[in-house]
Amino acid sequence: MGLHYGMFDIIMLINLSANKVTISILYLSYFMPIKVYNNHGEVIEMQYLSVREIAKQWKISERSIRNYCALGRIPNAFITGKTWNIPADAEKPMRKPKAKHEPSTLLGYLKREQKSKLSGGIYHKLQIEFTYNSNHIEGSQLSYEQTRYIFETNTIGASQDVVWVDDVLETINHFKCIDMVIEAAHLQLNEKFITSLHHTLKSSTSDSRNEWFALGEYKKLPNEVGGLETTKPSHVASEMFTLLRKYNGIEKKTITDLIDFHVRFERIHPFQDGNGRVGRLILLKECLKNNIVPFIITEELKLYYYKGLKHWDKENGYLMDTCLNAQDHFKKYLDYFQLPYKND
Repeated sequence: MGLHYGMFDIIMLINLSANKVTISILYLSYFMPIKVYNNHGEVIEMQYLSVREIAKQWKISERSIRNYCALGRIPNAFITGKTWNIPADAEKPMRKPKAKHEPSTLLGYLKREQKSKLSGGIYHKLQIEFTYNSNHIEGSQLSYEQTRYIFETNTIGASQDVVWVDDVLETINHFKCIDMVIEAAHLQLNEKFITSLHHTLKSSTSDSRNEWFALGEYKKLPNEVGGLETTKPSHVASEMFTLLRKYNGIEKKTITDLIDFHVRFERIHPFQDGNGRVGRLILLKECLKNNIVPFIITEELKLYYYKGLKHWDKENGYLMDTCLNAQDHFKKYLDYFQLPYKND
């Protein structure tokens, strides 16, 4: 093919192969409008511009233009020496959209929002709803609004009512526990994690300053729950070991498996206090780990929840229905935030 630069000609040898075009330039003049001759000797007028001119025209950097040329994204552009010649009528290549790596699970969204400290999302919602309700059914006197203020502003908000210091401390500690659950959700459940939840939940409270209270350790004194006897302190360690071994031996866990573990954990009642909240935090962790929609036991469900714990062996429908009802309510949060979940 022959190119004509005003008074000068450029002779180019073009080698066509299946995968590439090789252009050998035998003679080159300076940069000017170019005439292109086809194989029949007919002249095709082509106007070429420099990298600088194209960059100015497209309003992008010269470096980007050179990259486009080198990657073959500008048709008919060719290089002479170190200078790219670009057709004047070339169109700006479309930027390739960056692949969006959206989380595929609730745990993924929680981790992302936790890391970015996003306010008003599902992480924010979970922290307040779960903490308020789990503490409230155990006797906390803080209101929902006070719980929200503590999470959002680290203040209690204006109130003329008496506020118990332990309620405030346990609310703050519970927020930390939920963070621990999110961070460790992918790991297998073990005693070290369970005792660390208890240590965090009860840290700095009035209970923790009592000699008889074992912070982050199994109970030293016998206790009851709902008028029922629980595992003796001397047997707690062995029963917890057996419970965890059996539970972790289940390859694909269902919501029934999670609730069964919760019932047996509460019957052991391994800590002097805080067993209910630690047990529900474990439920949250295992729901997130197994991609099961979590559930929050509210004041309205409290009596059904306790009744279900008591009658699980004879009639598990009480507790199953209660948890599934709570799960349906949590799905409304996920629908609102347009987050995916499995309908089991």
